[in-house]
Amino acid sequence: MNATASFAATDTKHPHRAPVSKLVSPDQRNNSPSGRPKAPNKKPVPRSLEARSEEAMTIHAGIAAANGVTNTTPGGGMMGVQRVPRSQSTLTRDYLAKQSPTANMNELISAMPGVAYQSQDIMGATGDALSMRGMNETEVGYLFEGAPVADAFNYEPFTSTYVDNENIGSITVAQGSPDLTAPLYNTVGGQISAKMIDPSHKMGGYLDLMGGNYSVNKEFVRFDTGDIGHSGIRGFLSFSNTHGHMDRGFGVLQRYHTDAKFIKEWGKSNSFGVVFSYTRLFWNAVRRPTMSQWNEYGRSFNFNEEYTPGDTAYYKFQTKNRNGITIVAPLHLDLGSGLSFNATPYFVLQYSPATGASNLSADGSYYGTEPAGPLNQPYTVNGTVTAMGIGYYNAKNSGLTTSLDWKRGNNTLSFGYWYSYATHWEENSYSTVDLSGNVANMDGKYPIILQNGKVLRGYNLNLMQQTNALFLSDRLDLLKNRLHLEAGIKAAMVSRQATEDMPGADPYKSVRNYFEPLPQLAASFDVTQHDQVYFNATTAFRVPGSSETQVQDFDPSSSTAISQPGSLKPEYTIGEEIGFRHHGLYNVSASLFNLNLTNHQVTSSGYIAGTTTLIDQTMNVGGETVRGAQVEFGLQPWHHFSPYVSGQYLDARIDNNYQVGSDYLPTKGKTAVQSPHFTASLGLSYDDGRFFGNFQLRYLSSQYATFMNDEKMPGYVVANTTLGYRIAPKLGIFKHPQIQLNVQNIGGNNYLSGIAGVTANARSYKGIYGTTISGSSPNYNVGSNFGIMASISTGL
Repeated sequence: MNATASFAATDTKHPHRAPVSKLVSPDQRNNSPSGRPKAPNKKPVPRSLEARSEEAMTIHAGIAAANGVTNTTPGGGMMGVQRVPRSQSTLTRDYLAKQSPTANMNELISAMPGVAYQSQDIMGATGDALSMRGMNETEVGYLFEGAPVADAFNYEPFTSTYVDNENIGSITVAQGSPDLTAPLYNTVGGQISAKMIDPSHKMGGYLDLMGGNYSVNKEFVRFDTGDIGHSGIRGFLSFSNTHGHMDRGFGVLQRYHTDAKFIKEWGKSNSFGVVFSYTRLFWNAVRRPTMSQWNEYGRSFNFNEEYTPGDTAYYKFQTKNRNGITIVAPLHLDLGSGLSFNATPYFVLQYSPATGASNLSADGSYYGTEPAGPLNQPYTVNGTVTAMGIGYYNAKNSGLTTSLDWKRGNNTLSFGYWYSYATHWEENSYSTVDLSGNVANMDGKYPIILQNGKVLRGYNLNLMQQTNALFLSDRLDLLKNRLHLEAGIKAAMVSRQATEDMPGADPYKSVRNYFEPLPQLAASFDVTQHDQVYFNATTAFRVPGSSETQVQDFDPSSSTAISQPGSLKPEYTIGEEIGFRHHGLYNVSASLFNLNLTNHQVTSSGYIAGTTTLIDQTMNVGGETVRGAQVEFGLQPWHHFSPYVSGQYLDARIDNNYQVGSDYLPTKGKTAVQSPHFTASLGLSYDDGRFFGNFQLRYLSSQYATFMNDEKMPGYVVANTTLGYRIAPKLGIFKHPQIQLNVQNIGGNNYLSGIAGVTANARSYKGIYGTTISGSSPNYNVGSNFGIMASISTGL
């Protein structure tokens, strides 16, 4: 972050407002927007450790708070000044610290322009679904400290496993244009990047205790080492525990999380850092309704609280786990003569079981395409064995990104290389359920064993992927540094293989290689010191996601595969944006965008017939054209108030008819799914140094759930608010203690928050060639209930 200061008169007697002489100056300010001052004798955090958003900020006043709030970012922490030539928005601690301590990254960005977030629980720990400009979360790239952290094969982000809200320094959302240098291959819908706060230069700590309705509670503690002697090393370590009942349905959520970050700095601007996070997350899943089920039952439609023999919808059968370890180690070296080198090695591990339930035929089940033979299980009722299906996965993704930058005069040349190696192993087994709904072991230690000694399974998948990418870019600054021209190209090469080790699998092994050249061009011009216009033309691609795109899936109820891989081509986009920005007392950002897609892949999920097990499906819709406009407005703190407004108009159209078998549905010209025409957000923040609060209202218009536009999800309005009070600058050993109240979904609005599983058509139609094409019902995510959470926090 590049900060420019223009300090206004400050009341130095205010108990929480820092004197002008103690406010953070541009050369002292922490490059990660954590709100923590940086010691004047310390070297600036280098490029490999800083948020590369080129954000500038005009600081009119400042406050001191233990949670990193400085009250300096326009729009209540939602609209720092941007300089990059693309649509981009950044959240800082001024906003993040005032949200619920349990919120995940995707929930935190829900008010950003064009973001359609699908809230699913009041803790914000289980739902990651969203769309931006009509693209869902699997078409958006996710970076954490510069490393790709979403699943390398199906691109699910699992953002609640990355970092605690208390440790997030900033989140940057690029709604359409990806970063050329980003180590990603699925960014057709934009890019989301998060940074941790930097460790404090002073030894200390932070404590945050929260409780709310539905027995929700969270305990968070962080210890900062401060500067360790004269070694140039500082770091922090934190731990949190979150627990609560699900606000819809039955069961609980339990999350344990650890974060750590250490930095070593030396010389002119050299540094090395290590970032670590660990998560163990468990919850009871909720059931997705169709539109008819929602209209009939509303929020009460869910899994069943009591078990009756043969009931696969018993809630204890529906569990999810998300466990993960992330390690990132960025290095920056100043080589002199305008040369600098950056390297970021990373390792991401995700593993867990997830469960569902099935009724298996005692004598007519299948193992792949082969008869399984008699199952010979106890608790068989009328020839049926009720069994819990337990699916395991273990996904590892490691890699290294490097770049060499050379700045000479008004020109900056960059060359980089990215290598990644990823593996994914996934299999399932079945454990017999007794007449009371219990299984011998929830982790599958006692599975159903066939007469041939093999474990009964529906799939046994192994995937391996290697990625190589080279990029070259050049930036030229002209007209006294007012005109900025950028051009570059990335060459991405992805090799992926998948095997299905089930009898009758065809193919058993599938190998696919992808190569895409990705050129980019951008220009910006500073009309005045406070006004900028920009233009960009970018390309991006997305390798087909999920194992189902390469190999088959099986189920014991069928003698044939329940999914076929097909021959999907990579999704490819060509996009253009033109925009204008103004910053000063008020900030304004507006842009027009156009995006053309080929081989647009829509990823959907639904329940396997007769079970509560979800399976993914990827559908190639063909071409699509996306056009629209977005606007953002934020005000500097003015009489302690900071309003924020954002909005987007979106027109996304399908360019082709959709193929079903040997016929086609007439979908050309239809509105694309998950593409609301209007999204808007209204926010108002107040902070006088002692009392603080904010109000946020979000609106999403209706959106279609089928390619034929014969079923749509209604639009909705939802509002959240925060109220807080800072007790004193110091109270014994406690520094800047405060109390905070977060209220979510004011009024308890019952609404569908998003489309979980899209379909081609909800009703039956005659295809173009006269074939009757049967319809199927989409399913939906239900929005979170009314939530109220009170917390007390303090520095130590």
